[in-house]
Amino acid sequence: MGDARRMQKKKKSGTKILVIILILLIIIAGALLAMKTMQNKENEEQIGAINTNKNEIQEPKQEEKKEPKTFAGNDRPIAFMIDNNINAMPQAGLEQADLIYEIIVEGGETRLMMVMKNQNLKKIGPIRSSRHYFIDYAMENDAIYIHYGHSPQAGSDFTKFGIDHIEGVYDNGNNFWRDTTRYAPHNAVISTTNLEKVLKSKGFRRTTTKGNVLNYVAEEVELEDKKEVVKTNDTNTTSEPVEKVTNLANSITIPYSAYNTVKYTYNKDTKTYTRYSRDTVQKDWNTNKAIQVKNIIITKCENSTIDSYGRQTINNVKTLDGYYITNGKYIPIKCEKTSRTGKTKYKDLKGNEIEVNDGKTFIQICPINSKISFK
Repeated sequence: MGDARRMQKKKKSGTKILVIILILLIIIAGALLAMKTMQNKENEEQIGAINTNKNEIQEPKQEEKKEPKTFAGNDRPIAFMIDNNINAMPQAGLEQADLIYEIIVEGGETRLMMVMKNQNLKKIGPIRSSRHYFIDYAMENDAIYIHYGHSPQAGSDFTKFGIDHIEGVYDNGNNFWRDTTRYAPHNAVISTTNLEKVLKSKGFRRTTTKGNVLNYVAEEVELEDKKEVVKTNDTNTTSEPVEKVTNLANSITIPYSAYNTVKYTYNKDTKTYTRYSRDTVQKDWNTNKAIQVKNIIITKCENSTIDSYGRQTINNVKTLDGYYITNGKYIPIKCEKTSRTGKTKYKDLKGNEIEVNDGKTFIQICPINSKISFK
């Protein structure tokens, strides 16, 4: 009896041991399976990461193209006829204008046409009377034209071309005013706040679908060097001829008449030009800051007298010679205008439209025989 009990106990003990061993084996197997699963998952993640990197290398993300800021948006530009007589200086708005045209008028004087949009200025001017050929450039910019008086030829063109324009003479001092620190006719001005009132009352179209006249680009344009082999003037040396860059434009002189000359000097630190008129730095009336220019375009154009007052006309609807100047260098260009309403195309000598640096541009439409110099 005692032996039977001992045998039974021994049997139960063996069974317990087997159960424990079985449980341990199950736990170990489960742990191994879990480790294997985690390892496989890590391998899959690594493979996925490698594939992702491969895809990124094969298909890099395209960077968003930078867009120029000059004349950005679809708001319609405003063009202002600006006095450039010595008694009209300094003028208000030159610093904020994106594009400025300068053309000869009667008596060897010039006038300016500032083109801008999205500005808030307490004073713009002095505003002067229109000449008909400035209307050509207002039209090609799809601009609303602001002036104070007009020539008979300009008056005719307003009707002929259906120009959206504002005539300050008929304002009766409601929005335009005469600045008392100067004498007439060099003191008619307007603010953008007052101008907005007039524009709303006129109901002119305020947006444009036309592109810019100039082909502005965001990336910096650096003109190619024009190199020529030159000989030294020093007879005491035996040095060989050397290559020299001959299209440098560190200083530009543009004579409009015997007493009316425009000059620009280049600042390599700011990569802009300081503008001079009649040997004086041209400044802005509102800020008293010197006018800094990124680009200069010169167009050589024949002008002639059309009446007893000495008023001029220009022969601009054709292909004209000119220059593009930026960042201390210049290149010769062709300025093509096929109609008075059409846009001027500015092209290099290979026939490609030039890329223009993002920033303020002066377009100097000067007499065809002007003795332009570069240094």
